[in-house]
Amino acid sequence: MQDIATRFMRYVQIDTQSDPESNSFPSTAKQKELSALLVKELLEMGVTDAHLDEWGYVYATIPANTPKKVPVICLCAHVDTAPDCSGAGVKPIYHAAYQGQDIILPDDPAQVISPLHHPYLLQKKGDDIITASGLTLLGADDKAGVAIIMELARKLICDNQIKHGTVRILFTPDEEVGRGVEHLNMEKLGADFGYTLDGSELGSLESETFSADGVEVHIQGVIAHPGSAKGKMVNAIKLASDFIAALPKTEWAPEVTAGREGFVHPTDIKGGAESAVVKFIIRDFDTKMLAAHEARLEALLREIISQAPGSSYTFTVHEQYRNMREVLDQHPEVVAHADNAMRTCGIEPLSLPVRGGTDGSRLSFMGLPCPNIFTGEMALHSKHEFVSVQDMEKAVLVLVELLRSWELAALE
Repeated sequence: MQDIATRFMRYVQIDTQSDPESNSFPSTAKQKELSALLVKELLEMGVTDAHLDEWGYVYATIPANTPKKVPVICLCAHVDTAPDCSGAGVKPIYHAAYQGQDIILPDDPAQVISPLHHPYLLQKKGDDIITASGLTLLGADDKAGVAIIMELARKLICDNQIKHGTVRILFTPDEEVGRGVEHLNMEKLGADFGYTLDGSELGSLESETFSADGVEVHIQGVIAHPGSAKGKMVNAIKLASDFIAALPKTEWAPEVTAGREGFVHPTDIKGGAESAVVKFIIRDFDTKMLAAHEARLEALLREIISQAPGSSYTFTVHEQYRNMREVLDQHPEVVAHADNAMRTCGIEPLSLPVRGGTDGSRLSFMGLPCPNIFTGEMALHSKHEFVSVQDMEKAVLVLVELLRSWELAALE
């Protein structure tokens, strides 16, 4: 196997941070810099149809090398990094043969990646670990997935003994801002089933995500000159503040929930005395519970507004994505092949619900059943992000066995 670490470290140095406030697609033009490099590298490998479209999607095909009628498999990863932490000027650091110690990041020694807070590191003794330098995120989410798919492509091109059906490669922009498949051409993609490479620890095989809605609340106050506002002004900022303060402190929030518990999370607040806007994300594994969460949230808002004569509000819900399990339960073979591939590689599959979503959530409902496979990326969206090189290498081997599994099961 070629040095996947070198490939990964090359990719993370390209700033591909997406922007939730942008109205363009992709939300930042700089994402296309990495996508263009991937096309160049694929063409150099011999993947002749690799190209970048106007929306920032990379499409490529590795033709089948078997006469069997194997379903077309899509392998997908996203090129953008999260807006939560800077992705500009990433300086990846290679820590060879990690031995369980604290990792002090040199550009900000206050940033310490400790097994105390990241216990997965204790399972990685002897592995080679890659981190950032302390001032940025690393970008393993999801450039680890990108590097794994690229390394697989090289391996398939070089080794015709790996029997497989047609493989479609897809790299998407803007996954981190929830818009990753907004302009995807499914007919052009032409795949039957898919797998995103965007999971975390070794063995994770994720077939269940949150269902997700967004809520936008507009609060209208009553404006008046502050010098003569007595009995007239209703300050929208204060109403919004009272609304946020009314949210439960010990339940119903991401900071106090885990496992299969859903939550309501305010993500943005802005405005002035006359009007204010508060945005929320609503999450639950049970899709039916989203409406219950939204009704409870609106009841809290209604109570606040009722105490302020002259004020008003609007409460707008928009669907974001749904639990992929609703689709994958109808196609159990998709997860079964991935499970078989991991076991063939001596890896025990870990099936845990994802407290989040992936491109696979939306792809599944667009007609491409699409679970999520591990990459080794950990401590996502933070300066403490890290990845194990050996986890990435094992993910490549799992993909090889995954394609073999589909080929072996296919009809002549």
